[in-house]
Amino acid sequence: MVTRAELIEKYRNFFESKGHKWIPGASLVPENDPTVLFTTAGMHPLVPYLMGEPHAEGKRLANVQKCIRTGDIEEVGDPIHHTFFEMLGFWSLGDYSKEKSIPYTWELFTEVFEIDPKKLAVSVFEGDVDAPFDEESYKTWLGLGISEDRIAKLPKSENWWGPAGTAGPCGPDTEIFYWIGKEEPPAKFDPANRLWSEIGNNVFMQYNKTAEGQYEPLAQKNVDTGIGLIRVLAVMNKLSDNYQTELYAPLIEKIESLSGTSYEDNTDRFRIIADHITAAAFAVNDHVSPSNKGAGYVVRRLIRRAITKAYQLGIKNNFAADVAGIVIDIYGHDYHFDREAIISELEREETRFRQVLENGLREFEKKKSNLSGSVAFDLYQSYGFPLEMTVELAKEQSIKVDIDEFQKAFSQHQELSRTASAGMFKGGLADAGEVTTKYHTATHLLQAALRQVLGDHVFQKGSNITPERLRFDFSHPDKMTEEQIKQVENIVNEKIKEDLPVMMEEMTVAEAKEAGALGVFEDKYGSKVKVYSIGGPSTGSGQVFSREICGGPHVGSTGDIGGIKITKEEASSAGVRRIKATLV
Repeated sequence: MVTRAELIEKYRNFFESKGHKWIPGASLVPENDPTVLFTTAGMHPLVPYLMGEPHAEGKRLANVQKCIRTGDIEEVGDPIHHTFFEMLGFWSLGDYSKEKSIPYTWELFTEVFEIDPKKLAVSVFEGDVDAPFDEESYKTWLGLGISEDRIAKLPKSENWWGPAGTAGPCGPDTEIFYWIGKEEPPAKFDPANRLWSEIGNNVFMQYNKTAEGQYEPLAQKNVDTGIGLIRVLAVMNKLSDNYQTELYAPLIEKIESLSGTSYEDNTDRFRIIADHITAAAFAVNDHVSPSNKGAGYVVRRLIRRAITKAYQLGIKNNFAADVAGIVIDIYGHDYHFDREAIISELEREETRFRQVLENGLREFEKKKSNLSGSVAFDLYQSYGFPLEMTVELAKEQSIKVDIDEFQKAFSQHQELSRTASAGMFKGGLADAGEVTTKYHTATHLLQAALRQVLGDHVFQKGSNITPERLRFDFSHPDKMTEEQIKQVENIVNEKIKEDLPVMMEEMTVAEAKEAGALGVFEDKYGSKVKVYSIGGPSTGSGQVFSREICGGPHVGSTGDIGGIKITKEEASSAGVRRIKATLV
């Protein structure tokens, strides 16, 4: 069996041989991007460089990026869909385009990964009024030996990426599919046939969509390629089920042991439990605790959905922490996990939700004689009782639940919620506008001030910025006093008033450390990094207040920030505090 580690090694060696620099993956929580709750693709952390900012490692990059996507959450339960996954990515930042990207992808799949070319098919953009047919990609695939019958020409809805917002970089893509059926693949590629599984996607960012809806050629044309690690791992091991790979098989075995049931008899429930607990463990590790809003709500939903499925399998005691422990063991060689924090969060959330289930069961018994769709929604809305649990219990007693009526009530609730939170996620994919740039620079000042007031044990544990506020997580065991909060706020505003210069230098990680630069996960950086110093450069005279390894964006001098007001200090997770602040 090919292991995940072997696959990554093959991948890395191949792209390094093609002149690509290996860069570290980023957190699941995007920084400075209010439009998404989680990192959903390897390109998210690279948006400033896709927009034209030079990258310290050059124009050819490759990495492995952990991602969470919930857009296809209803598909989880089949053999190939996941909410958590790792994406193999490689990029050209204004260097090569289709003429190299497509052959690299073909060589990687057929020669490095040794995938049978007879089981591969591709799709390309068919063209429309905004952009022409992607003839170059089409002819490149033909030149590599793909037959015309295995190349589908598809519309923008299928073969076009972006922009993320209403305007910005975008362009056609070409997607690669693998036949997962047991029989021989058909000669002609039919994208509607679900036995063709997408395993890779090359995006060609050729255009900029203007606010007026016009498509203009980009000055810097980029290539962003993403390949699903677990799908390729399954293919290389001739498995049609991702959950039979080494990344999920131990979880499946554990669930079988806990439930006393077999995977073969309950594949969808087993898969959902294994996937959702994996996603939750990774999210909690990146400081996203279960809550009722934002990313925390997603984590809560994943955990509770997994517990519901486990309950239906007969698992009546807490189990999520045990399964998460196996996730940590599987990925522990490549990621640093705070095992204690993950176990604690999952245990607490499961205990809380099992009480919800018990309360819901009592209410169900009271209302089962009049179990309309609206009553089912009331059980869900008022008691947190999952619809699938209501349906299953009702079925046991030969009661039919009106799902359409439930969905109508649910849609009305969603619309109210959507209206209430309108404007929460405004802007383009990487909102590097004036306000968010000020907030980002302010986090540097905030960390330096916290270390000055609380001590050198303080390090950044997470950051999230919207046009309305900054949120900064940091290591500290105790609640800050009002006096400490005021001290930190005063120091930051003093440094803003001093209008200190913000200077950037590129250097090696060793040089950055020697210069006293702070950084998160320093062992994960590439060979060269950007170091931002507030108050002066790393060499020469001048007192430096803050020095951090960072990718930006930043103001030119601290006076541009104006001033900040700390609005809240609270616990984030075990040993981690959270500050929220606004510009004034």
